Amino acid sequence: MRSGFVAVVGRPNVGKSTLINKMVGEKVSITSPRPNTTRHQVRGVLTRPETQIVFVDTPGLHRPKTRLGERLNDSAMAAFDDVDVLVAMVEASADIGPGDRLVLRRCAEACAGRGPTMMVAVNKVDRAGAARTAEQLLKVLAVAEEVAAEASPAALEAAKAAEFFPISAKTGRGVEALVDGITAHLNEGPAYYPDEMISDQSAAAHVAELVREQLLYRTREELPHAIHTRVSSWEDNRITVEILVERDSQKGIVIGKGGEVLKEVGIAAREQLPPGTHLELVVKVEKHWQSRPEILDRFGY
Repeated sequence: MRSGFVAVVGRPNVGKSTLINKMVGEKVSITSPRPNTTRHQVRGVLTRPETQIVFVDTPGLHRPKTRLGERLNDSAMAAFDDVDVLVAMVEASADIGPGDRLVLRRCAEACAGRGPTMMVAVNKVDRAGAARTAEQLLKVLAVAEEVAAEASPAALEAAKAAEFFPISAKTGRGVEALVDGITAHLNEGPAYYPDEMISDQSAAAHVAELVREQLLYRTREELPHAIHTRVSSWEDNRITVEILVERDSQKGIVIGKGGEVLKEVGIAAREQLPPGTHLELVVKVEKHWQSRPEILDRFGY
C-alpha cells in the first residue's frame, strides 16, 4: 500500500475545500463564497484498495487584520510540516497576486532539499477556457521560479521540479489526474485511518460547521468573520448549536426579521443531518472575540 499526507494550500477562496471534497468524494469541509471559510485544519481521507491519501485542508493565507487572522495563517503554515506532498492552488481565471506569490514561495521553500514534493493545481479552468488556462500555466510557472529563486537555490530546484495540473475542483475536470500524480509520489506505508473513515473532524465540529456554512451564504460584509459556531449540547437526536457574534446589532442580522434567517439556516443545516435530528440554534454575543486571545484559545484557534 502507498500512503501519505498531502496539504492543500493557497490564498482565500481559491477552491481548496471544494477540491478536497471532490478528491475524497464526500463533503468533509464546508464551502462558501466568503474568504476564510476554512478556519481549522481538516483532514479528508481517500482510501482505495492499495492507496490511502490523507488530505489536509488549510485556512487561506492572507494579510491578517485580527488575532484570529494571525492564528489562521499560523494554522496554514503549520500544515507545511510533516507532509509528503504540498499542493499549491492558484486560479486560472484571475491575475496572480501577492497572496499567490506568497503561497508559491512558501511551498518552494518547504519543498527544498529533502522536503515534500511540490505540485501546483491551477483551478477554475471551467471559467478560464483553454487559451486562458494555457497562458496562466506559463505565468504561474514563471512566477513560481521567480519567487523561489529569491528564497534559495534549493527552493528554485524544488519549483523547477514541481508538477502542474489544470483542474476544475467544481466539475472534477483534471482532478483524477492530480490524484494519480499525488499517488505516484507516495511511499509504501500503512493505512493511517480505518477504511470507512473520511475525516478526522468530530461529529460536533461538523454540525457546528454546517450551521456556519449556511450563515456565510446569508450574511454580508464583515459579519461572516464575526461568526463562530459551536455545539453546546447533544443528547440523543437533540442538538443545540450556539452562534456567537461580536455585537448586538449583528445578533439581529443573524436572527433576521421575525426569525426568518435563523429558520432558513436551521432548515438547510438539518437537511444534511440524519432524519429525525432536532436542531436548536441560539444566538449570543461575545464582544470582540476575534481579537481576544483567551477567547480564541477557548474556541480552539
